[in-house]
Amino acid sequence: MALILSIETGTDICSVALANDGELMALRESDEGRDHAKKVALFVDELLRETGVQPSDLDAIAVGKGPGSYTGLRIGVSFAKGMCYALNIPLIGVGSLDALTEVAREDFEAGILDVEDDEWGSATLCPMVDARRMEVYAQLFSNEGSALSDVVAEVVTEESFADVRKRGKLVIFGNGAAKCLDTLTDALYVTVSPSARGIVRLAEDAFNRGAFEDIAYFEPFYLKEFLVIPSKKKLL
Repeated sequence: MALILSIETGTDICSVALANDGELMALRESDEGRDHAKKVALFVDELLRETGVQPSDLDAIAVGKGPGSYTGLRIGVSFAKGMCYALNIPLIGVGSLDALTEVAREDFEAGILDVEDDEWGSATLCPMVDARRMEVYAQLFSNEGSALSDVVAEVVTEESFADVRKRGKLVIFGNGAAKCLDTLTDALYVTVSPSARGIVRLAEDAFNRGAFEDIAYFEPFYLKEFLVIPSKKKLL
């Protein structure tokens, strides 16, 4: 039972949600480019004003911890940690693929996901975050949201997730999924976008279990090391 602010900035979408006892109260999000550093603070301020909630009323801050965009994750985690320090409240880290799966499950429950009941009942869910070229950050989940695999950086080929695809329908979604359609021809693609609302139920569960992060040492889950590639352009 908690009042939790949730932040997701790991992709092109900047999203902030406010929830009470696991129920969404208000949401702000934008997919207009990667100016998350400007928007996340603005969205938080708007949500608090809209709901009449004071920062001191918050019980915790939850943040999508990755994998995803290096810069986007840094922005969200840094902002969340700063608020937790200032307010002396706990930090909750939620896997971004877990949260994306929750969005898909919520959309199916609401009847707005284009999947038949019988397909969903036997489906394996596979959220995908774009990692450039034919690589995605992916993880397998049951249709009830239980993780069936670890997070992987997968270079998608015709053999990817072959065992799962033989057993039943593989449902793929996220900003890395559409580019895989020509390769995973038997997969079912549905439109599901990252959102802080996917963090809400997971954060409430983590709060009730006391599953908090060490604010001083918490870092995003990048999965792969960030590489700085020297520019080939001549400056002179």
